[in-house]
Amino acid sequence: MQLYIIRHAQSENNALWAQTGSSNGRSPDPLLTDIGKQQAHWLAQHIAQHWENADPEDDLHNRNGYHFTHLYTSLMQRAIATGSAIAQQVNIPLVAWEIIHEFGGIFEHNLDTDERIGLPGPNRNYFATEYPHLVLPDSLGEAGWWQRPYEPLEQTMLRAKSFLAELQLRHDPADRVAIITHGGFFVAIIRTLLGFSTLDNHEGENLLWLHANNTSITRLDFGAEQVELVYLNRLDHLPTHLIT
Repeated sequence: MQLYIIRHAQSENNALWAQTGSSNGRSPDPLLTDIGKQQAHWLAQHIAQHWENADPEDDLHNRNGYHFTHLYTSLMQRAIATGSAIAQQVNIPLVAWEIIHEFGGIFEHNLDTDERIGLPGPNRNYFATEYPHLVLPDSLGEAGWWQRPYEPLEQTMLRAKSFLAELQLRHDPADRVAIITHGGFFVAIIRTLLGFSTLDNHEGENLLWLHANNTSITRLDFGAEQVELVYLNRLDHLPTHLIT
């Protein structure tokens, strides 16, 4: 099975941090910026190249295309918008998979007290109205999809382990699975596969920092006996001025 981890395009919060170095004024569930929309377009165009003729055999660099069999997104709007651009280009269902959301969840951050307060998040009616093409889980109702406190980092690592287990239960060896997810969850997946226990570096652990630019693609191949990291943080689909 091939797993393609795609980080969402630039969000309003990404741009805010890049401009100010602060999360003051952040959105609990940000949308894409104009740059982010352009990034998503370039990403989708790149993935659509050679779509019908993609050869899955011996193509470690996907020069013959990607030809995903499945396309998943988190329920955060920056991921949905990125995944929607791909789904529309290649005519593949975009399926929501709640477990691949960013660490923390949907929350407000009180900078005065440093308290992070969980929020409900959008509900089924909102998603059906704003993203009618999105395949929603049956469990999502009229209450918001989050409906819980802020998720601490240690829970993110446990969620990454659960995701990897569920991924292999859901999919056959021949599947080519793409997920539209987030920088923090990307790091959690890779650190879990490398045997790290946390998202933080503690005494006795080697320092390892992983970069995932907006719309970057990372490929992992899952075999019977090992997982191969084929490439990491691939960005050749973007012109230089759109790399963030």
